[in-house]
Amino acid sequence: MDGLRLGYNTGYWSSGPPSGALEGVLEADRLGFDSVWTAEAYGSDALTPLAWWGSRTERIRLGTAIMQMSARTPAATAMAAITLDHLSGGRFILGIGASGPQVVEGWYGRPYPRPLERTREYVTILRDIIAREGPVEFHGRHHDLPYSGADGTGLGKALKSTVHPLRNRIPIFLAAEGPKNVTLSAEICDGWLPLFFSPREDAFYRQCLEDGFAASGNSERKEGFEVAATVTVIPGDDVEACADLVRPFLALYAGGMGARGANFHFEVFARMGYESVAEEVQALYLEGRKEEAARAIPLEMVEDVALVGPIDKIRSEIPRWRESCLTTVLLSGPASSLPSMAALFEG
Repeated sequence: MDGLRLGYNTGYWSSGPPSGALEGVLEADRLGFDSVWTAEAYGSDALTPLAWWGSRTERIRLGTAIMQMSARTPAATAMAAITLDHLSGGRFILGIGASGPQVVEGWYGRPYPRPLERTREYVTILRDIIAREGPVEFHGRHHDLPYSGADGTGLGKALKSTVHPLRNRIPIFLAAEGPKNVTLSAEICDGWLPLFFSPREDAFYRQCLEDGFAASGNSERKEGFEVAATVTVIPGDDVEACADLVRPFLALYAGGMGARGANFHFEVFARMGYESVAEEVQALYLEGRKEEAARAIPLEMVEDVALVGPIDKIRSEIPRWRESCLTTVLLSGPASSLPSMAALFEG
């Protein structure tokens, strides 16, 4: 796709803040990157570092990839979005996602039923609060405003945000991997945040998005819709050595996230044609044999979702990403590497 934009993904925290993240954010802003993104799982939250680091920037858009829906009620998420959008001068992108049952039930102590339906309700409430057209009332299967349950006081009333949003339609991006969820992103949201996007699956994803645009009943929804995917770039003379830096990450997601039969990342790789590989990786990982699981991932699987190897090799592979449905490539790494990575995509 012509005009492929660049973003910067600060990534997850480990035992503490990612080293050099602020410098990376500032360099991305200086280089003219379109956006910078923060993440959360079951450690740091996405909002605090985005506000802290984002306060040092001037023009770059600030996105969450992602705020987990089960961590906050729709109203709490909308309040945070309205607040940060004001503080940033209208630069906020609200990236949300359902996460998975392992984190939602294990960390947040919430059930994980019907994620598509829950997402639809959640986004509807977000839109209503941010639009601020009147007191918000919503009674669905998963969300009830004002609360009308038998165990309530009966004193709740429909409310309208006291704060006037800077923008009455803050862009909402949905993290999605399964085809129905990708379709939902195009139907009700302003963007899609893929994980493990592969250009050779482009036709499949384009059809999912087209189905969502059609379901929305709004022929103009397609215009301006964004697809922002993190793409790992590891340059180096030895392709296999570069791939070795990616393999543990793929093994963690394909094999270690979720459980057998309940791992959305596993299903992504299975759709790419790596089901037997993913089964082996999952078996090894769940047995605690993490290094063996990483070694079981073939180079081709790495190259489907990442750019690794000599600079000329990487440069020759970028056109297939540029010609895909992506509108934005999210890069990561130290600030010193961003100019050279940006040059690869802009050349």
